Amino acid sequence: MPATPVHVRLSRALALIPGLVACAPSGPADAIFFDDALVIDGSGTAARIADVRVHGDRIVDVGDLEPTSADAVIDGAGLALAPGFIDTHSHHDRGLLETPGALAVISQGVTTVVVGQDGGSPLPLADFFEALERGPASINVAAYAGHNSIRSLVMGDDFRREATAQEVAAMRTVLAAELEAGALGLSTGLEYDPGIYSSTDEVVRLAQDAAAVGGRYVSHLRSEDRAFFDALDELIEIGRDTGMPVQVSHMKLAMKSLWGRADEALARLDAARAEGIDVTADVYPYEFWQSTMTVLFPDRAYTREAATFALAELAPPDGMLIARFEPEPAYVGRTLADIASSLGKDPVTVYLELIERARATEGDESIIARSMSPDDIGTLLAWPHTNVSSDGSLNGRHPRGFGAFTRVLREHVRERGDLELEEAVHKMTGLAAQHMGISDRGHIRVGAFADLVLFDPTTVGDRATPEEPTATSEGVAGVWVNGQHVYGEAGVTERRPGRVIRRSAN
Repeated sequence: MPATPVHVRLSRALALIPGLVACAPSGPADAIFFDDALVIDGSGTAARIADVRVHGDRIVDVGDLEPTSADAVIDGAGLALAPGFIDTHSHHDRGLLETPGALAVISQGVTTVVVGQDGGSPLPLADFFEALERGPASINVAAYAGHNSIRSLVMGDDFRREATAQEVAAMRTVLAAELEAGALGLSTGLEYDPGIYSSTDEVVRLAQDAAAVGGRYVSHLRSEDRAFFDALDELIEIGRDTGMPVQVSHMKLAMKSLWGRADEALARLDAARAEGIDVTADVYPYEFWQSTMTVLFPDRAYTREAATFALAELAPPDGMLIARFEPEPAYVGRTLADIASSLGKDPVTVYLELIERARATEGDESIIARSMSPDDIGTLLAWPHTNVSSDGSLNGRHPRGFGAFTRVLREHVRERGDLELEEAVHKMTGLAAQHMGISDRGHIRVGAFADLVLFDPTTVGDRATPEEPTATSEGVAGVWVNGQHVYGEAGVTERRPGRVIRRSAN
């Protein structure tokens, strides 16, 4: 007799569990028993067939077990059971209070997001955390304090310069409150306004305050293209000066003439680690990024020469997709090459005109641009000190918001072979937790929080594209957060068991 399909067996199992079916009114079962699953525990060690029992919000037993009458049994045969994925560089907090089901992340197996990235964070964090505790989401949330947000608060519109000693002191006061509220540390976005105008000394002074309370530092580097290696050295120097863990956010070589130099970048990071600097990185698995049109002009001089270079080296016209353009919404979803052709103009001219229109009207704009090599991405992902991230949002045009983690499992595990399955899961779970300083999550072990994802390793994969950015992944059979079922075949459930993860309570 042929085996019952995995999704049918899972549906039958879930149907027997009170509280684990979407929209069911009753409370969760006393205990959940995952039977005969391929357990990938998040440590990077070999997967094994085992049983896992959850009681309340914790894992209470792992091994060759027998279910009891109090257990709600889920048949895990043919499925992998892993810790819930941890997104260490996420923007999924935007709109989370209004859409707490967080379909984008839950549907790809993510159970914890770390926000406050690229130097931008809600201020004050205490208010954001309190709002999440009053109206929890389906996922856990931790946050960094953002340098750009703090700098904007202190300097206002007069930010196109280095800060004075008094202004840095004021930033330190704001940062102290954010750290007291539970921020994991300091994040910077040194390629963006207003952080691009800050000196390294300013950043180091703030980072030292974060380091003094056990905080960490994550950074969107000052350059991911022209001055990439100098920017990498700046991050290493901050780690050297402060003694704190430092992480490269969404590490990439985003310029054609940098392609193929991933090993050189990693050698520089390895040398820093050998010196004793705790430097790590996160990577998302896409050749294209999303940001503003102006980010490709580091000196903010919008000349024809600079635009020509940008389109030749950093974002080709046929690889630049308009994600938002408030002055002309009809351009959304079209490439720069297509718009230029329809206007009968060359792409450089149109690029500069679009920037000028957005700046003149203060209109919101964003692009998705192709700048990276798949081979470099594979090399960066395979570095032992790289964890997976998304850099995604709940409703953005970039497919990373819905597909980054499952894309790694499809493309970089099954198709390219850059990673073994256990290694990939480790980079999404145990290693990610370690890099963020989060304890009791990211592992399947007795005493850990029961953040879990059940998936089919032979079919799991992303379906989101720039054309259909909200297409959910396939092969993700069920997701549990703090022991409660939040996602399954029927979609997002009504459970909202997510918690705020503060640095002092990790």
